[in-house]
Amino acid sequence: MTKEFRGSYTVSVTPFTQDGSTIDLDALKKFLDWQVAEGVPGIIILGTTGEFLTVSDEERQLYVETTVKHVDGRMDVMVGSMNAYTPNAVRYSREAEEMGADGLMIIPPYYYTPTEDEIFNYYRDICEAVSIPIMLYNNPFTSNVDMPVSLVARLTKAFEQIRYIKEASMDVARVFEIVEATDGVMNVFAGERVVQSYLLGAVGYVNPYGNYIPRASHKICDFMEEGRTEDAKKIEHLIHKFDRIIAEGHPTYGHQCYSKALCAARAGFSVGDVRKPLTQFADLGADGIERRDRILAIIDDLDALMAELDPRQAAAE
Repeated sequence: MTKEFRGSYTVSVTPFTQDGSTIDLDALKKFLDWQVAEGVPGIIILGTTGEFLTVSDEERQLYVETTVKHVDGRMDVMVGSMNAYTPNAVRYSREAEEMGADGLMIIPPYYYTPTEDEIFNYYRDICEAVSIPIMLYNNPFTSNVDMPVSLVARLTKAFEQIRYIKEASMDVARVFEIVEATDGVMNVFAGERVVQSYLLGAVGYVNPYGNYIPRASHKICDFMEEGRTEDAKKIEHLIHKFDRIIAEGHPTYGHQCYSKALCAARAGFSVGDVRKPLTQFADLGADGIERRDRILAIIDDLDALMAELDPRQAAAE
C-alpha cells in the first residue's frame, strides 16, 4: 500500500438534477474539473455532505465509476463506503476498489451504538475484502459512536489498510493523542480547527468548504506545511465567520444545503438541492438567501486575502 494522502480533501456534494430524481452527471464532471483546476489534491464522495444515505446502490455505482474515470488520476478519489449492515459496507468497499478508487472513508456502524469489538469486527471484515487505504471517520455527532484513542490504536496495529482518520469529535487534543498512541503510524486529518490540528500533528483536512472555496481550503494546509501559521490563521478566521452564519438557527447539519447553494454561486452551475428529509435551501426562503449572500460577501474578502497571500497563483489566473 503505497498511496499517501496529504492536504485538504473536499468532502463533496452530490450533484442532483433540479427535481432531485437522479445524479446530474454533467454537473458532476464540471464540478470535478473545477476542483482540479483549483489545485485540490483529493476529493471524497459519498460522505456526510454527499448525502450518502439518500443514494441508491445503482446511483452509487454510477457515481463512483463516473468520478474515477473523469478524474483520471488528476487528483485522489476516496469513496465513503460505510453502512450500518456490515455486508453492505464490505460490498460498497470492494466495488469502489474494483472501480479504481484510491481510498475509502468509513464511519463506524451507525444507529446501533456498537461495542468496540463490534466496531473492530466491522473494519476487520472490510479489510479482509480490500487492499486500498482506509480512512476511519470519527464523528460522534452523526454516528452516535465516538471511537476512543485506544480503539483507533488497536485498529491501526491490526490492519495495514487503516492508516488514516478523519477526527471530527471536536476534541482537538485527540490529534496528538492518536499520533502518540500509534507511534506516528496513523495519519490524522482534521475534521475542524485545522490550524490547531496541524500544530498537534495532523497532515490533512477533510472539509465541506472545498465545495465553494476550494483554493482557500487547500492553501490553508499548504501554508501550515510551509510554516506560514499566521497566514493560515487569517484564512481560518474568515471561514469561522461564515461557518457561524450557517450554524445560527439552522436545521441540523446545515452545511449540506448551504454547500450546494454556495457551490452553485461560486462555480457558476447548479448542483441541485438536497434530498429529503433534509431541509432544502429552497425551503429557507428569504432567510436562506440573506444568509447565503452574507457568506458570499465574506468569501469576497477571502478572495482578496488569497490574492494577497498567494500572489503568484492570483497572477496565473
